Amino acid sequence: MTIIKDAAIEVSRVIKVFAEGTKKEFLALKEVNISIKSGEFVSVVGPSGCGKSTLMLMVAGLLERSSGDIRIGETLINSPYTDVGIAFQDHLLLEFRTAFDNVILQSEIRGLDKQKIQTRAEELFDQLRLTPAKSKYPRQLSGGMKQRVSIARTLVHSPSVLMLDEPFGALDALTRLEVRTDLEALWLEERPTVLFITHSVEEAVGLSDRILVMSPSPGEIVDDIRVDLPRPRPIVLGESPEFASYVDHIYGHFARMGVLHGFQPPVKQ
Repeated sequence: MTIIKDAAIEVSRVIKVFAEGTKKEFLALKEVNISIKSGEFVSVVGPSGCGKSTLMLMVAGLLERSSGDIRIGETLINSPYTDVGIAFQDHLLLEFRTAFDNVILQSEIRGLDKQKIQTRAEELFDQLRLTPAKSKYPRQLSGGMKQRVSIARTLVHSPSVLMLDEPFGALDALTRLEVRTDLEALWLEERPTVLFITHSVEEAVGLSDRILVMSPSPGEIVDDIRVDLPRPRPIVLGESPEFASYVDHIYGHFARMGVLHGFQPPVKQ
């Protein structure tokens, strides 16, 4: 295991308020406090509109917070953080560039050593089983291949922090399992700090060291769950009673918060 560098994330007393017109304000996030150790894989789950993506964008420095502090390592986040890889549900690939050229675009944008980036890109294409797609354009790729290219682009400059916002949301169930396993394998190699936003409780349990559960809007952290499952995790986790216990615990939170109706946790024998 190699941790790239100190990239602990500290979110202290962060509040986000959006203005709606001249007089009305919308409280998106209550006071949020989060500590993520360098090299941890932490997921955030919660109902739609609870502020998960807003939180991630503030940590990345892409959205201004209303109050509180955010630090990554020793850096106080007041502007976009550069040592980061970000991926969204939409792959955002440039249609006029090949898959490989989309990935090495990082060297042009960031002014990095082109040869090093190309070598790293070759490695990622091999690890993600993307080699046959190198010279293809996005329109020629399946959804799963596009998202793998997006992940390669996110990782090619070896960032210390990954921020992933529903990166598997547009994929079918089988492809999600495959790409999830690919992501875990790549993360295990270098251990960047990961903030992973997802609606899928099962996906969060399958990937995470810890899971932060958020309440409905205005969002706040209602539970911080450590996932004590061995790695690498099997591609199918559903038959494990330990896995089911974590999933049921989180769904129980949603049932109590009134965002999941009809859920009855199993009675423990």
